[in-house]
Amino acid sequence: MYRVLLVDDDKEVLHINGEYLKGKGFQVCTAASVALALKKLEHFSPHCIVMDVMMPDIDGFEAFELIRKYSDAPILYLTGKTRQEDRIWGLTLGADDYIVKPCSLEELSLRIKINIRRQNKVRKEAGVLEFPPLRIELVAHKTFYNREEIFLSKREFELLVCLAKHPQEIMTFQQIGEELFGTYIDADRKNIMVSASRLRKKLEGYVGLENMIETAWGKGYCFKG
Repeated sequence: MYRVLLVDDDKEVLHINGEYLKGKGFQVCTAASVALALKKLEHFSPHCIVMDVMMPDIDGFEAFELIRKYSDAPILYLTGKTRQEDRIWGLTLGADDYIVKPCSLEELSLRIKINIRRQNKVRKEAGVLEFPPLRIELVAHKTFYNREEIFLSKREFELLVCLAKHPQEIMTFQQIGEELFGTYIDADRKNIMVSASRLRKKLEGYVGLENMIETAWGKGYCFKG
């Protein structure tokens, strides 16, 4: 489930956009000011941030660098500022998209998904799997919760990568065994279950990672990042 942070001082816009996105399967968090958005980012790790420019406390353009201290998720400006100069400045700052109000809810949902997928592709090409607040560095063989390293055994790390490469899909014991060991025999099932149990216990020690690996009873496991 993708997580989205909506930042807008218009509470009606927040409600309408939020309810629509929830109906499309997003997990939504809202903030009516930049200050509140920054506070929520201390505990909420979004896959995408949609922010208005004309905010009551801090201008959305000025807020860009402040938000980047907490999150590297794609930032989409959704604003009534229609001047070309504003659009150019927003994109120059580093925003991933600039959407002018009014915007159809269907288009907003699509743009959010496109930007999330684009960033995920870039990360994979760089050898990184990222499901905020979880970050998996494939080349370095390291796993992080935000900036804190989660120390995993070699087998735990390999199992996590195996599952994370197929998010939201049930990976059967046979599929996992073939990916980890090159082949699969019935005896491998117990080894996989032991590694999965140890991995889940380690992840459960971090807020937001408690249910990231779900058991598909009698079949295998599913990564819910």
